[in-house]
Amino acid sequence: MASTIPSTGPSITTIALSLTAALTTASLAYALYFDHRRRTDATFRRSLKKEHKKIHLSAKQEEAAAQTAQKEKIRRVVAEANEEGFPKDPEETEGYFMQEVARGEGMCTDASADPVDAALCFYRALKVYPQPRELIGIYDKTVPKPILDILAEMIAVDPEINVSGSSSDAGHATVE
Repeated sequence: MASTIPSTGPSITTIALSLTAALTTASLAYALYFDHRRRTDATFRRSLKKEHKKIHLSAKQEEAAAQTAQKEKIRRVVAEANEEGFPKDPEETEGYFMQEVARGEGMCTDASADPVDAALCFYRALKVYPQPRELIGIYDKTVPKPILDILAEMIAVDPEINVSGSSSDAGHATVE
């Protein structure tokens, strides 16, 4: 049965609406106060500029530190990969190449994977490929740019990979 006694207090929706209106009014008043102070107070503007510059400088330093750490990680993983060695047998080399390319492609599609690890897979495949210049051309078309940039740094770190000059002179006839 429904109660016939009228309620004596405000309803929950009335309280929620009143609270929301009060918070909105307070936020708007603070925004107007902040804007007025920013426009009229020169020392306040200077302090805001200083704070902005400090935050910007801090972000630059963090970015530089992250780049340095990534370059060090690249050097370390290239050295570790070279220490592990690479297969020499043609059959093992082919299987190793296919395995590393597949792992690298899988890591490219996985957003949670470390891009240095993905680039390392492509680097290992490049080390065993007989024509590295040709493979770099294929990578250029298929590998995402951030990973390709890391791979380029890995190639620059490793003096054993020869990618300069022509890729192959076989099949090219010279006319005299």
